[in-house]
Amino acid sequence: MTTADLTPAAALRAHDLRVAYDGTEVLRGMDLELRTGEWLGLIGPNGSGKSTLLRALVGLVPSSGSVELGTGGTPGPTDLSLMPQSPELPPGMTVVEYVLLGRTAHLGWLRSESESDRRVAIDVLRRLGLASFAGRTVRQLSGGEAQRVVIARALAQQSPVLLLDEPTSALDVGHQVEVLELVDELRREDGLTVVAAMHDLGTAARYADRLALLDRGSLAALGSPAEVLSEDLVSRVYGHPVRVHELDGHLVVVPAPRVPRRTGAPGPVPLPVRTRPQRPDLGVS
Repeated sequence: MTTADLTPAAALRAHDLRVAYDGTEVLRGMDLELRTGEWLGLIGPNGSGKSTLLRALVGLVPSSGSVELGTGGTPGPTDLSLMPQSPELPPGMTVVEYVLLGRTAHLGWLRSESESDRRVAIDVLRRLGLASFAGRTVRQLSGGEAQRVVIARALAQQSPVLLLDEPTSALDVGHQVEVLELVDELRREDGLTVVAAMHDLGTAARYADRLALLDRGSLAALGSPAEVLSEDLVSRVYGHPVRVHELDGHLVVVPAPRVPRRTGAPGPVPLPVRTRPQRPDLGVS
């Protein structure tokens, strides 16, 4: 067996991918190869192109360049599944009805969900520990429960590549860990390829096999978390000095310490004291 035999096959390739809005390029010359079964974390400042890249991969925005499956050919509607950053939870819709929306890509024109589609949805809910929520409306769920249901909808599509746009936005730390551990478990069990835009750099380093650092629509770095999360590079791209530490075997990225205030600096200017004007003495007692 050679070294090449041990290299995971490609799940998806993007070459010279470009997106422009109103004549301004917001994603330029993006080249990526996603390995089957890996977790690729997309990091970068706000506006760096993370969400645009995900939407371009799945074909939701006009783009130039090419996106193809590892086996060749353009991805179809069942090959990629995108979990958006702020999914709409329709009022009155039950959890199982919402998860069934993930089967839409498999339906023909004017076809409704079959019993097989319903079995897929129920099975996904059961695996995610959400079977007891099937009849509850989506607006009745807590933040963590809602995020799990949105993931369930994405998984019900049964696509080999799962794209996540800030999957833990607006969640507390406990629910963040719960959702990310769930995605990682499903990735390892089902061989999913995961691409996730992630805001927190330490969390991205904890779960992703590789990180892609985006800077103003371009790929600034691609590699292992240890290779990408260098203090100099991250400080330059984010425009603020950071420190990278290792804690219990995991990388943690924090802002550089604040510069202490100079002693002897002038304090706040006191506000003038307002006094009531004295009434003139009119000689009246």
